[in-house]
Amino acid sequence: MNALERVRTWLTARRRFEFVATVATVIALTAITGALVLIPKSALPKARPEAAVAQYSAPASSLDPQVGEVRRIMESFGPVVTQHVSGEEGQLSVVFGHPYQRGDVDTLAREIGPAVDTVTGLWGADWPRAAVVAVASSTAEFAALTHATGPVSTEVAAASVSDSFLPGSRPTGQRVVFAADAGRRLGAEGLRDTLRHELTHIAARAETADGSPQWVLEGFAEYCAHRDEQLSLNQLAPTLTARAHSGDLPADLPADPAFTPTATNNAALAYEQAWSANAFIATQYGEPTLVALYHDLATGPQTPATVDTALRRTLDLDHATFLARWRDWLRAHVP
Repeated sequence: MNALERVRTWLTARRRFEFVATVATVIALTAITGALVLIPKSALPKARPEAAVAQYSAPASSLDPQVGEVRRIMESFGPVVTQHVSGEEGQLSVVFGHPYQRGDVDTLAREIGPAVDTVTGLWGADWPRAAVVAVASSTAEFAALTHATGPVSTEVAAASVSDSFLPGSRPTGQRVVFAADAGRRLGAEGLRDTLRHELTHIAARAETADGSPQWVLEGFAEYCAHRDEQLSLNQLAPTLTARAHSGDLPADLPADPAFTPTATNNAALAYEQAWSANAFIATQYGEPTLVALYHDLATGPQTPATVDTALRRTLDLDHATFLARWRDWLRAHVP
């Protein structure tokens, strides 16, 4: 299998937008030399025919109200092309781009149906099950589409964004925005996984409060992105695997500052640890339990005591026992 460059860095901003971008990591897709991290087939949604993809002018009443705004923003940066994707129950998704980005637009349009199914299979049907997706032509257009007020890092591959909303209300203005070079940097498989990751954030946003632990938010979204991929721990978490080989296992769940890339901070490791913690819960206790824990911990900032309470309530484990079993699970899956 060819090497796949996975570039993601996630940044979270309050109120009008949430940046989710990718920390640069390279996952070598080599032959599996050890135990696989397999997601039980029973936990996956049943396969369905690929969603219909067509280019047409959909009735305005069937489109997300923000579509006009997205088109107006993008047309100020040049001609716009669209793909509309119809869902099984009448939902309509839209992918925007510019003519030279037709390949990325088509790839994302093909992936929306399977991505919606994957996210719904984990989170449930209580979300719009449709998406507005845009591929920007520049950092300036990316900033305009994400309401960014400061500089946009060139490492940003994608972001999910929404309007401000009150707790308990349904978020509006939700969309996924890809950077101009995301297709080149990520490849088709990376675009697919990133779309699924971002749609997980969109599906869960109404139940997610600012300040919730990053290992829950990002690890859950990354677990969903890969839940139907039968890949080894080494393929999905190469930095974590390399450390585990030398006996260096996580002492605790990664703290929020660990997710910020700095010269002295290995943010890729934090994301891999977060994914593995969520994968451990899903494979050992079931995906419904993982979702229940997300609901429990995505309510805002947590203390060690509240995390311990949530683990006891959902897994019947205290914090220390959870960490010990997670580390045992990692040892068992290191090739």
